[in-house]
Amino acid sequence: MVKETLLLVGHGSKLPYSKQLILDIAEKVKARNEFENVEIGLMEFNEPSIPDALKKIIEGGSKRIIVVPVFLAPGTHTEKDIPRILGLLKEEESYHSHDHEHHHDHEHGHGHHGHHHHHHGDPVDIPEDVEIVYKKPLGADDRIVDIVMERALNS
Repeated sequence: MVKETLLLVGHGSKLPYSKQLILDIAEKVKARNEFENVEIGLMEFNEPSIPDALKKIIEGGSKRIIVVPVFLAPGTHTEKDIPRILGLLKEEESYHSHDHEHHHDHEHGHGHHGHHHHHHGDPVDIPEDVEIVYKKPLGADDRIVDIVMERALNS
């Protein structure tokens, strides 16, 4: 039984590159052998959706899910949509904390089934014994600056 899973969340796209990028990052993370399990979930246009990824992880027995949004900047998806899908945020709540642990001690709004607009996104019922740890987007990390400089200077 897998105790902990890293879930990488990407945006998704009508083009194949976005999903492939997240898959490639997931493979590189897996190769470092720091996590028992690494999965991906995509916000829109591609599969697996975030709810489908969560269901697979929970069915696999994980009790702790670390969710890292593979986005550079915070925005509506990272601040509202993804936390709502993870069951960390009710529709009507505003989201203030970025990097926190959540232990599911409140009622989840359940909403209707199906897709919202283009998003894959009804909240998932997370069992009481499953912990979701939601991390902040990548941000202006110096390692990203190094990549930008390398691309700019090497033609």
